[in-house]
Amino acid sequence: MDIQRVTVLGAGSWGTTFAKVLGDAGRDVTMWARRPEVAAEITEAGTNDGYLPGVALPARVTATADPAAALDGAHAVVLAVPSQSLRANLTAWRGLLPADAVLVSLAKGVELGTLKRMSEVITEIAGVPDGQVVVVSGPNLAKEIAQEQPAGAVVACADHERAIAVQRACSTGYFRPYTNTDVVGCELGGACKNVIALSCGMASGLGLGANTSATLITRGLAEMARLGTKMGADPLTFAGLAGVGDLVATCSSPLSRNRTFGERLGRGESVAQAQEAVGGQVAEGVKSCTSIRELASSLGVDMPITDAMHRVCHGGEDPRRLGAELLGRTRKHEWS
Repeated sequence: MDIQRVTVLGAGSWGTTFAKVLGDAGRDVTMWARRPEVAAEITEAGTNDGYLPGVALPARVTATADPAAALDGAHAVVLAVPSQSLRANLTAWRGLLPADAVLVSLAKGVELGTLKRMSEVITEIAGVPDGQVVVVSGPNLAKEIAQEQPAGAVVACADHERAIAVQRACSTGYFRPYTNTDVVGCELGGACKNVIALSCGMASGLGLGANTSATLITRGLAEMARLGTKMGADPLTFAGLAGVGDLVATCSSPLSRNRTFGERLGRGESVAQAQEAVGGQVAEGVKSCTSIRELASSLGVDMPITDAMHRVCHGGEDPRRLGAELLGRTRKHEWS
């Protein structure tokens, strides 16, 4: 299949950046923006300075505040809204979706309440088979990609031919996507890394250094691999771009909202103050730590860092005390 016309639903940092990638790859892109003034700026000025200041968008990228107009004739529909609002948004849009369009998920999270992955939410609400949904994941900090700094990504789908079609549609000189058929592993990697990034940020806020961060990253990787293996994912996925690649980028970069959020908590700020520090944008790990914790508990999977992040973000516990608790856990073999 050949994807030439793409709709991007959502005009935040990553949605706008991915629209730029698609435009630079030679695709015609129509974005949907909730606010008409943002849509007008994208179309008329070729910018979205509220989210990507100083970045020029390709002429192939236009925008509208009318979802029906945005979706008309699309070969692929990119869902670029936060994970916890995906269900409500997609419910409003499902009657407008072109029947055969590939649905591409950029959201990284596990839904509160249902404990479903984003692709599961999409197949349920849109009424499409698994093979019609593609997941994009990897070390994809929006600002760096918008500046055309080289980056890799994973395009995962149960139908490998659709994954290849999306891969072709978003391949540029600076953005290199690889295909994968392990949707479960790619989605869990993308969701769990946000939670681990909170812990790395907290460690930094507490004044701790590289050894602590490296320990949290590797033990966090062990947590997500345990959960993924229990859910049928390929363990090798967590050694790739959607696993360790995304984890390292999100846990290490000051551009990561989750890391910044955690750092503020580590300094002793409240959840409300930390939210303000990330400009009111969504730090997905704050909500996902709860749903991932519940998912792990339902499957009997031990995820102590995830549990600690839930207790700090939603139970008001002191990061210092939980740090000591994690270090004081029962000693064991590394791979047990």
